[in-house]
Amino acid sequence: MTRLRLDVSYDGTAFSGWAAQPERRTVAGVLAEALQRLFGAGEATGLTVAGRTDAGVHATGQVCHVDVPDEEWIRLAPTLVRRLAGLMPPDARIRAVREVPGDFDARFSATFRRYEYRVTDAPYGAEPLRRVDTLAWPRPLDVDTLNAAAKGLLGEHDFAAYCKRKENATTIRAITRLDWRRDPDGTLVATVQADAFCQAMVRSLVGAMLTAGDGRRPVDWPASLLSRRERSSEVTVAPAHGLTLVAVGYPEDPEEYASRAELTRRLRG
Repeated sequence: MTRLRLDVSYDGTAFSGWAAQPERRTVAGVLAEALQRLFGAGEATGLTVAGRTDAGVHATGQVCHVDVPDEEWIRLAPTLVRRLAGLMPPDARIRAVREVPGDFDARFSATFRRYEYRVTDAPYGAEPLRRVDTLAWPRPLDVDTLNAAAKGLLGEHDFAAYCKRKENATTIRAITRLDWRRDPDGTLVATVQADAFCQAMVRSLVGAMLTAGDGRRPVDWPASLLSRRERSSEVTVAPAHGLTLVAVGYPEDPEEYASRAELTRRLRG
């Protein structure tokens, strides 16, 4: 078997998230169906993704891996991306496919995930062509205040107040980047990068910062919630459609894939 890395983009609007679910349209579901049609039933195995995005969340830099028979990879390699383009729906694309070592793990070998969240505070709302990936916020936002609120969330903390807790799973995460910018068109973009995220964590952080950015909460309020050990009911989760997974990082040296995966499994446990 050959392990393949797939770089994936999708518009999450019409998907019920990444993970396959009975009777629901998911990114993993349509990808698995396309792979099955190319490689044969049961031949493409172990589909694993870097980050299970929720319903409505988009991706321009998602990564997954899958194992396929050696001889089929040799046969299909030159045309695989084009063949997948003909089998996938228009709201999901496989942008690149390449062979990787067998110990590459799209989920556990990752060193970081980077998301962007787009918000407009324009009085007319979001531009029609960007309405599926940009949140229209009804109040003016101050970018300096947003960045001041973000600063207190940087570093390694227990983000229990911002996470949907899972049994026997830690809510400790290390945020290495969290900042806001205002683009020339006036759109505000939050960039959030961490080793990993809990479910709904990014949208919860954005929701908390927005209430500081529009003046309804003190600038230090988002950081003050880090002292809590249970999810805070005061935090409003920002809508899914403003969020996009833009990048996943991996060790530059392929020989470090296995050691990184082992370290991640220990940390997440």
